[in-house]
Amino acid sequence: MRTYAGHSSAAESNALYRRNLAKGQTGLSVAFDLPTQTGYDPDHELSRGEVGKVGVPIPHLGAMRRLFQDIPLGEMNTSMTINATAMWLLAMYQVAAEEQGVDAAALAGTTQNDIIKEYLSRGTYVFPPEASMRLTTDMIAYTVNHIPKWNPLNISSYHLQEAGASPVQELAFSLSTAIAVLDAVKDSGQVPEDKFEKVVGRISFFVNSGVRFIEEMCKMRAFGELWDEITRERYGVQDPKMRRFRYGVQVNSLGLTEAQPENNVQRIVLEMLGVTLSKKARARAVQLPAWNEALGLPRPWDQQWSLRLQQVLAFESDLLEYDDIFDGSHVIEAKVAELVEGAKAEIDRVQAMGGAVAAVESGYMKQALVSSHAERRAKIESGDIKVVGVNSYTETEPSPLTADLDAAIMVADPQAEANAIADVQAWREQRDQAAVDEALAKVQAVAKTDENLMEATLAAVRAGATVGEWAGALREVFGEYRAPTGVSGVVGVTEAGAELTAVRERVKATGEELGGRRLRFLVGKPGLDGHSNGAEQVAVRARDAGFEVIYQGIRLTPSQIVSAAVAEDVDVVGLSILSGSHMELVPEIQRGLVEAGLDNVPVIVGGIIPESDARRLEAAGIAAVFTPKDFGMTEIMGRVVEEIRKANGLS
Repeated sequence: MRTYAGHSSAAESNALYRRNLAKGQTGLSVAFDLPTQTGYDPDHELSRGEVGKVGVPIPHLGAMRRLFQDIPLGEMNTSMTINATAMWLLAMYQVAAEEQGVDAAALAGTTQNDIIKEYLSRGTYVFPPEASMRLTTDMIAYTVNHIPKWNPLNISSYHLQEAGASPVQELAFSLSTAIAVLDAVKDSGQVPEDKFEKVVGRISFFVNSGVRFIEEMCKMRAFGELWDEITRERYGVQDPKMRRFRYGVQVNSLGLTEAQPENNVQRIVLEMLGVTLSKKARARAVQLPAWNEALGLPRPWDQQWSLRLQQVLAFESDLLEYDDIFDGSHVIEAKVAELVEGAKAEIDRVQAMGGAVAAVESGYMKQALVSSHAERRAKIESGDIKVVGVNSYTETEPSPLTADLDAAIMVADPQAEANAIADVQAWREQRDQAAVDEALAKVQAVAKTDENLMEATLAAVRAGATVGEWAGALREVFGEYRAPTGVSGVVGVTEAGAELTAVRERVKATGEELGGRRLRFLVGKPGLDGHSNGAEQVAVRARDAGFEVIYQGIRLTPSQIVSAAVAEDVDVVGLSILSGSHMELVPEIQRGLVEAGLDNVPVIVGGIIPESDARRLEAAGIAAVFTPKDFGMTEIMGRVVEEIRKANGLS
């Protein structure tokens, strides 16, 4: 039983972990901030506004020591949601444990390390796919030989569903990822044939559970069937224990609403039942979001509430006392068979392209997800999919839970970034720089060979290198990468209704009034926030509405966005930020546009933005702020064109 937690600083997160463990939590699930996830130190330009926001900053060994102070790592099961820099974080965890007197072989836990889905959903990739798979392969080989109880790879279909995946796509794309990784490990020759079963046995999955809980439960039974077949037939695994589909769950955050957020509690319970009702497909570890996630950062009390939901289910209900209650159900068997058949066909399609890496590089998987997500959004807007409190049953009594919105969420420590910058600079000053330089040179030398990178990474940790320095050294060898956005070619709305038709006409007329051209809409993702689902859907709908759309993908500095606005001669700039860095990055872009002479270009902002922050942004001249409650995408497009007219003095 876990909650996904971490914020502000190693010291504050350590206190939170110890409180949660005292309340009955039985494992730790560490959330790292975006600079740590993407290989930047707190004082890097791209880290501005992101330090300590969506997780804890852990740039060096000293911070890792502090994070787990007074927590016995030899007795703990720790899950780390980390991907591009997973090798670095595991190395720091191992060294911190050794300093506690714990042998690496005794460590138990998981590094997510599923880089394929980062190119498709979360966006915290650093290196090109082939180099990233090299790091994953090296980690798997190292842990099988040195940390046998560690799960070095936690294939995360969770984020695929958040990016719009159907159950069939979730099954197929995540299992295609597993095939790609297992093939890479086999081809590397780092694991003897007689140990390959252990590689298969240590792979785990991290799965999403949506509110359609019967379908989700059938999906889990399908996962188990498919995994057993793949591991037996493709890889010849004979031991049934090594073929077991081992998975943990974070139930769905995509369906959590800002409107009537109290409804999220029953959604979370239904989603939890989807992965616990069926004994044969029951999750081994569950973590639940908090009811107020769509509003901002949950408080400790909100996390406690989610933990208590699990405890009531486990200890008060009789759910765990019976064999599988769905065995023999014709309805369940038929649905599972349908999902298995669909997933096999999609897996075959990906394999025919050359596997998951090729399907990432070609943009196939990303475009499929963007298209699926656009279809879902269109159905919510049309009412074909009902969301209580959002597009149906919107009449509501005032909620005491949100009477004071500013108090209904936790605010990250405003000093977190300054403190982290001071900390990393102090860390650099007190270490042996020559030893660091030598260790990083060794990392680069090994990266140019087929040798396993883990030992060189451990040496860099012990020497005192930082996450930014380690990642920077590897960037020089492997290069960086910009994944396909998946937006080109996707049609969001096939048949325009009256509302979209009216907006199209307004967009066209406005363009003609401004010089007889199409209106140009720049969609920007500033900072390190890689959750691009919202930006992609805005881009698709803007194109459907008649705008010419400029969308360059994720991880841009404010100055890059301003430069793009100037070069593309845009009529409006739309910024998407879900990481909480809006109060730092938006004003910086706004200033840059004014300085570049684009003071008549309206700026609109969307994301997880508390109401008080939205008011401050609008008071500072931001034309409009949209949050998850604003689900009507066509309505948003109508507002955008009106802001363009207003900014240009059109009636």
